Amino acid sequence: MPISRNTIGSLAVGGALTATLAALVYPSMLGVQTTSSDPSRVIANTQWGPLTEGDRDFVVKVRSAGLWEYPLGELALEKGSTPEMKEAGKHLIVGHAGLDDLCRKIAPMLNITLPNQATPQQQQFVATSAAQSGRQFDSTAANIMRVTHGQIFPTIAKIRASTTNTLVRQLADLANDTVLDHITVLEKTGVVNFDQVNFQQTTPPKLPKAQLTPPAPQPGAPMVALTPRPDLNVNTASPAPSPAAG
Repeated sequence: MPISRNTIGSLAVGGALTATLAALVYPSMLGVQTTSSDPSRVIANTQWGPLTEGDRDFVVKVRSAGLWEYPLGELALEKGSTPEMKEAGKHLIVGHAGLDDLCRKIAPMLNITLPNQATPQQQQFVATSAAQSGRQFDSTAANIMRVTHGQIFPTIAKIRASTTNTLVRQLADLANDTVLDHITVLEKTGVVNFDQVNFQQTTPPKLPKAQLTPPAPQPGAPMVALTPRPDLNVNTASPAPSPAAG
């Protein structure tokens, strides 16, 4: 049964990937204690080009997305009731492992501190899906993820079009392919309620910043890494073809 508008609304999917960074601790060389409201403001000049607040926010958003979508992909592989749902789980795992690897490579080069946990809202997405089983799990998980992927897609395009930092541009290229792949396999599950998804994508609820901000990593804590899964034999950097019409 497709997830209802009220159910998705109660999960507050609207700001799923909006990772506000004021609570994160960034290297002092960036020269800021708090961030401004201007995403185009340059916060560092690097050998790969200027780094803006929008660039930095994007890197953290991609990292935060993987910290909840990877485990939800594992749940889909375990609990999905159809081959299509299990296939979507494989793509989530592989895609976010690849994005996470690139995030962890470029973040120290750009002096960006990455979180080790997803936002409280994103963690709730996983908990809500994990509490379901069978076809209800499929519907809940697929619709939540289809909303969040649909919301981040325009952000990726905006960053790709505007950034002058070559490392951020590389991440945006990979994120664009990966998110398109994920949207496609989620739609192939047959449980996406497009009316509800489109409503949630365009009318996101307003949440406190604390719900949308990934916790700062503990000092000295090892970096969490999402495990690559080449054994799953999918390539999310080459988007899956869209379902044929008819």
